[in-house]
Formats: sequence, structure tokens, C-alpha cells
Amino acid sequence: MTGKKQLKARIRARMAKTGESYTAARRHLVGPAEPPRDGDWVFHGGRDPRSAVVSALTGLPEPLVFLAGGGIGAGYILWEFKRHEAVHLTLGFSHLWQYHDRWMTGTLERLGVPFDHHETSGAKGAAARLAAELAAGRPCVVLPDRYGAGYWRLPEFLDGHGGHPVIAYGTAGDVAKGGMVKLDDRGTAPVLVPADRLAAARGRVPSYRNCLFVLGQAPDGGARLAPAVREGLRACVTQLSGGSDSFALPAWRKWSRTLTDARAAKGWPRVFENGRGLAGALLSVWEGVEPVGLDGGNLRDLFADGLDLAAPLLGEPRLGEAAAEFRRVHGLWHDLAEAALPAERFGRIRELTAAVRESVASEGEAGEAEAAELWELRAAADREPAGVDLAELGARLAAIHAAESGAIARLGEIV
Repeated sequence: MTGKKQLKARIRARMAKTGESYTAARRHLVGPAEPPRDGDWVFHGGRDPRSAVVSALTGLPEPLVFLAGGGIGAGYILWEFKRHEAVHLTLGFSHLWQYHDRWMTGTLERLGVPFDHHETSGAKGAAARLAAELAAGRPCVVLPDRYGAGYWRLPEFLDGHGGHPVIAYGTAGDVAKGGMVKLDDRGTAPVLVPADRLAAARGRVPSYRNCLFVLGQAPDGGARLAPAVREGLRACVTQLSGGSDSFALPAWRKWSRTLTDARAAKGWPRVFENGRGLAGALLSVWEGVEPVGLDGGNLRDLFADGLDLAAPLLGEPRLGEAAAEFRRVHGLWHDLAEAALPAERFGRIRELTAAVRESVASEGEAGEAEAAELWELRAAADREPAGVDLAELGARLAAIHAAESGAIARLGEIV
């Protein structure tokens, strides 16, 4: 037990220092290992929540699934909730990041993976369908609200803010009589959620209420993989080359400018007057850009891995050069995250963020004391000036926008 605790501590420390995902930090410390199991279910981990579930259920490599799904994206929205005197920063780093069900449907169709997509407005019908699929031994992709699911131990003001796809693969006890549903959320252990709580969480977000996917087998030998990857890359280039300053590359340019624009309604000097509330936004930058948070980070490294695999698959050696450029861009994002939430000032918050993610991955739920301390420190930090140079962050973002714009233009010439 002592050895396990020491390993957990080392994994958490590395995640907090480097911003690495749980899977990457664990692999660095213990090396490759046999995937853990829960009976017949095998935990494969994963990086991007959406491509990870498709990879786990089809056996296709996650980097290529990510490319087939459209690869990287761009998104920036700063929400202000006057009623709660709160500000919420939303960043999107994957294709169609704001439309989970559309991404899933389009990706599976490209890959030629048969699937059943079920939606209903009724919680009872949704719960009954999930129970029937699991009883028949068919794992399902579901989309619970993170707050409602409970295992992240989020504060109440995040109720209804959404979630990401996870795999429901089994049950513990009779789900009709207080039993649990077993979830796989890119970890090494089952996440156990009471069936009634999961049903409520699945119905919380109107845009994908009670959404459920049951996947079939991918075509033998991944016969559709090459055309799916090429089509996905073209969709990526088309989307990012668009003019939207919320859902395409211009989002990074807009964000870089609003960081120092005191006149704009959404300018950070105006929204975070006197620096109050800024620390929470900067933490959202760090845990959004780095995979230490709830999602997969900026995903430019996963995209690069996919491009390396796609080069021989598509007979396009120049994709290897594109991969190198996106790894460089990934480094620029990492440097931005470090500048946004420097360890010397926010070290404990970074440690607790990593601890929450590590506990979910290795034990199936966040530690109650650690989660409570994290949100207490976040609230306290929001009441004080953050002491971060917004002009520097703006310059870093402008450089990222220029680098990604050039890289996407060159990728468009290849595919």
C-alpha cells in the first residue's frame, strides 16, 4: 500500500509540474504496462475524451481516430453570469468541440463503423435503454453532466455546464434497486455512479439530453481508415480556415486582443476589473491547454502523432513535416499555460488540480478533501489580483495564431 501511495504522489507531482496527462505521467514513471482490467473490460486510457471512447470500442488507434474525426479545432468564449457574479472561460481544441453528438455521428460514418444512436426526452426510457444494452453485454457511449455525475466533486455553480463522452460498460448490483453503473473515463479503474444519479446527469444538458451510442465493429483491417483520415483532415482545414472568431483560428486572434483591450465589452481589463476573478480564468487556461484537467488539453501533440501515422497510410511523406510543426505549436501552447498560471504563485492549486484528475483516473472519484481545498483556494485566489502580465499572454497568443494559421495552410496543400 505504501508503494502505491508513493507512486500516486510521484504521478501527481509530475502532472502538476509538467501539465502532463495522468496516462503520460504514469507511463513516464512506471514504463509500459499491461492495460488494467475489470473482469472482461480492459482500460485503455486515452487522451481526447471523444476519440478515446471510439478507439476503446473499435480497436482503432486513437491518433488516427482523432484525425478521422476532424482533428484539432479552435474555440474561445468568455461567459459572464451576472446572476451568480461569475465568469466562465470556454476553450475548444478539437473539431466540432461544441457538438459532441455531431462529432460522434460524423466520425463513425467516415470510419464505416455501424452504430445505433438513441435519444429520448424521458429519463426513465433512457435509463431502461442503457440498462438493457448493458445487460446484453453492449458497452455504450453516454454524455453525463460532470457536476451531476458526481465523481469530479465539482461545486454547485457548475451544475449543467456539460461534460464529455464516457463509456458505460457494466453494472454493480441491480440498477433498478439502487445499483451502480460502471464508467470508463480514460483511467485505470472503474468509475461507479448510482444509476439514478447517472440518469439525472444524462438528462441535464438539453443539447444532448439522454444521448447514447452503441458501436459495432470497424471494417476488417480498418479498410475505411485511410479515406476517413483524409476526409477528416480536409474537414479540419476547412473549419479552421473559416472566419468565425469563436469556432475557427480567428478565435485565437480575438482572444489575444481582448486580453489587453479595456474598451471592449469582453476585454479582460474590463471583465476582471482590479484583477478580481482573473485567477479562475487563468486556471481555466492552464487546465484547458494542458491535459492535467478534465479534458485532453490542446491536443496538438495528439494531432502530430496522428499525422506521423497518416504519412505512410496516405502515402504523403510531407505529413511528417506537418507533424513536426504541430509539435512545435504544442510547445507554444505549453509555454502559454505556464505563463498563465506560474507554479511559484499557484503551485498548490496546480497540485490539487492534478490530484483530482489522478484520483479519478486511479480510484474512480476525486478525493473529497482535495476537491474541497481546490475550490476553496480557487475562490480565495479570485478575490485577489492575479499578478500576471496580460500583454505577455496576448503576444504569446498572437504568435500561436500566426503559427497555426501557417501550419493549417500548408496542411491544406497536402490533403
